[in-house]
This record gives sequence, structure tokens and C-alpha cells, in this order.
Amino acid sequence: MNSLPDAFDHFAMRILPPGLSDAAHVRFQTLARYEKLECDQSLDFSDAGPHILFLARGAIKLVAHASRSRDQIVAFHFGGEMLSVPRRDHYSYSVCALRQCRIVSFPTADFLELASDDAKVMGCLLERATLSLQRCREKAIALGRKTASERIAIFLIGMADRIGKMQEGRILLDLPMSRRDIAESLGLTIETVSRRLSALRAEGAIETVGRSAIILNDLAGLKSRAGFLREAA
Repeated sequence: MNSLPDAFDHFAMRILPPGLSDAAHVRFQTLARYEKLECDQSLDFSDAGPHILFLARGAIKLVAHASRSRDQIVAFHFGGEMLSVPRRDHYSYSVCALRQCRIVSFPTADFLELASDDAKVMGCLLERATLSLQRCREKAIALGRKTASERIAIFLIGMADRIGKMQEGRILLDLPMSRRDIAESLGLTIETVSRRLSALRAEGAIETVGRSAIILNDLAGLKSRAGFLREAA
């Protein structure tokens, strides 16, 4: 799909710096390719080489195909975010839509060559790459050293930061991913996720609304449950 101009406009507003020349805009727009994914539809990058994606709208999960029968959810991404899809090496990768999505994609090498001509574009990319690296490190710590309860608390805190909406002093999360997706992302069973969420609900820390919405009543309490280091050693 080669014409979703509003998706590129969203990319330009979020990523490209003010004052960038019209010629530079045109070069990025010429390089861009566009995809519209319906819920549960996937985009396979096994033979496409590394790509940089901008998610103009919707929500996706980045999936690593670890073997013929085993997949791993690497990350969730939401509208306005960028992500890097690695080249195929030991694993191949795909993105799967959790909701209807509009995606702007660029071959990584060509995108970085264009971006290198403008320090502000590179600065924006560096800022986003640093944030992504921080999230990866925090997830590695959670998977390696945190209990199931702590992992759930950390997940909810992260979602509050990224997609939470304030509502009468509480935080509303409209989660696009399933409980199974959450479990696979956190290295837990779906039964464990359900039990931990039920325990938080019984304690009054959260409320669940329907199949996808969670209201966080006590963010400070969740941070306490996450087992974060309070003081530097």
C-alpha cells in the first residue's frame, strides 16, 4: 500500500524537526512505504532486511520467531512510537496488529543515510533509541530477577506511562493486548497473570472493566509492589 499521506504527515510532525527543508521532506516521503493492518493481521520481515517503522495509529506487538514452534513477544508499541525491526539472523521477526494500524516503514540503512544529513533528526532518533534501550534493560531485569507479582506491577506502571489516561484522579488503561500476550511477554503463564490481576483487584489496587480496560487506583502502591530500588547502593 503506497498512499497513506496522513500517516506520513503524522511521522513528519512527530519525528522530523521544524525548519527541515521541503527537499528533505520529499526525500523521506519518497523512501517511505505504507501499510494498513487490520487487527490480528501480521507483517513478516523475514526476508525484508532491517527496517525502521513508525506507527502512525493503532497498536502492535513485535514478535521474534525463536524456532518453528516457538515465538516470543519482544515488545508492544503504540501510536506515535518508532521501532526497529532487526535483520534476520538467529531469529526472524514480524509485527502483528493488536488493533487496526497504519504504519510507515523505511529500510534502515537508507533511512539512517538520510537522517545523517540533519543533526536534529539524528538527535530525535538517538533520544528514542535510548528510551527503547532503557525499556529493554528494564524488561531483562524483570524477566531475570523479579517475581510474577513484581513483573505484573512493572508492566502496569509501564503501560500507565505510555498509554494511561487520567480519569478522576485514577489512571485508565485501555489495553489492546490479550492476557495471553501479557503472559508471553512477561515469561508467565496466563493463569498466573489472571491470578495476580485478581489479587490486585481484591486489594483495591486496580479495577477491571470489560475485557481490556484496567483502572489503576493506586499507582504509588503498584510502584511499591514492583520492588524498585529505593536508594542507590
